[in-house]
Amino acid sequence: MMLRRLALALLISAAPLGAVSAKTFALVIGIDAYPHEVSLDGAVKDAKDVEGALRRAGVDQITAFFDAAARKDDIRAAWAGFVSTAVKGDTIIFTYAGHGAQMPELVAGDEADGLDEFLQLPGFDRSRAAETEHEIIVDNELNAWFSEAEAKGVQVLFVSDSCYSGGMSRSFSGKTRLAQAVTVKLAPPSEEAVSGAAVKEAQFRNVTVLAASLESQPSPEVIIDGEPRGALSWSFARAVEGSADRNGDGRLSRVELEDYVFANVKNQSEALQVPNFTPQLPRSEDEVVMPLTRSAAVATEPGAKKTYQSVRGTGWDGKLALSVEGSDAVPDNTGGTGVPYRWDAASGIFFTPNGDVAGEHIDAGMIQAVVNKFILLDFLKLMASQNPGTVSLTPQKDIYAAGDKISFHAPASGYKNMVVFNLANTGQVQLLDVQSEGTAGVAFKLSNLQVVEPFGADHLIVISTNEPIDAIGAALASKNVDAAVVLQLLSTRIDGTDTSVAIQPLYTREKL
Repeated sequence: MMLRRLALALLISAAPLGAVSAKTFALVIGIDAYPHEVSLDGAVKDAKDVEGALRRAGVDQITAFFDAAARKDDIRAAWAGFVSTAVKGDTIIFTYAGHGAQMPELVAGDEADGLDEFLQLPGFDRSRAAETEHEIIVDNELNAWFSEAEAKGVQVLFVSDSCYSGGMSRSFSGKTRLAQAVTVKLAPPSEEAVSGAAVKEAQFRNVTVLAASLESQPSPEVIIDGEPRGALSWSFARAVEGSADRNGDGRLSRVELEDYVFANVKNQSEALQVPNFTPQLPRSEDEVVMPLTRSAAVATEPGAKKTYQSVRGTGWDGKLALSVEGSDAVPDNTGGTGVPYRWDAASGIFFTPNGDVAGEHIDAGMIQAVVNKFILLDFLKLMASQNPGTVSLTPQKDIYAAGDKISFHAPASGYKNMVVFNLANTGQVQLLDVQSEGTAGVAFKLSNLQVVEPFGADHLIVISTNEPIDAIGAALASKNVDAAVVLQLLSTRIDGTDTSVAIQPLYTREKL
């Protein structure tokens, strides 16, 4: 069932466009400190970020629980209070950032795999599971909670930044929001768990799920703005601030949210996560998540154009946090804050803050170009966070081996101009295509590309804009163009404009 997928899920309301007087309530939970489990680093940051974004979007009735304050009875009481107060057409937003796990199913025959999923609260101790089982929230219980809101015609928006299964094939040094499975059979389930087990997916008419990753992938904590974070929590917070509201109408539609979250989860997780909506299509063309009554990103006048903030206006300083081992070299524009990139000069390996191998055989003569590449990439990610484009690789993998065949596709964007280029793992910038005004804007596709050396992290970039791009295209067409030059061109010509940026990470390695 869709509600059994506790790997970072988002339940979206289908409120009609005219429901401008409806109220929105929010229940926000974030847990880093687990006395009986491996603690997390970014869940409370996620929850507080989401709480702040919801307030900026106009949600005033918010109840938040952090760390030890997240007790099941108090959470249940807060939920019940919102359901009691809400009326038909209102929305309850319930967000959770913390550990998720699995256990033997509570109701026999309820789960195809024989396992229930649950949200793990700080009071649960799996070594004393029978004594502390009250401090988990099982998927069946969530079904029962949501059914209470459904019965009143209340919309539910559930964001669960947790996971319960899967694995990654890339190296990764961060934490995943996956707790060990409970192996013992717990006591007979609560009445809520029994009633929730009878709820089927098709019975929910106001609930949609967005899983932040496929079932074969966990939800990792990744480095965003120098700190461990959850990629979907970060993306959801930026979305409700107004960045996902493409037409600036003060309403966040299902389509706008889907496009925004898909792109930015991929960007911020470096393609470690692939979001998944259920149902795959909106129930109607006017399906809306929530109003954005106070968002600064929303156009205030009918027909007014949405405005975009410059990257430097966000506080970005153009410096990279870098740790150097085995060399006295100090590349320019380093010294940034937060979890650093790492260059091991002896082995020539360049690592991302997440622990990924981003480049091999990087010597002292190449390190500046690699640093410049990732500074440019940070700039492009900030542009994409305001107006992400669409781009894809097939087949979808988190890492590709030597000899693998792949295809790269960027659809026609609707903008007058488009430029496509690759940021190679060596720091080189390679022009792939330019479509300028007066030429036919078409989709861009490269098929049957074969993965070859050098291995590491490439990033395929698509920039779509109505601004002139002739100078940018000419510079990219030059041999050995440096990422620092590209950054200067982009920052002076398209930063702060209505420009869409799509980023496709491409991690490669030797065939094992």
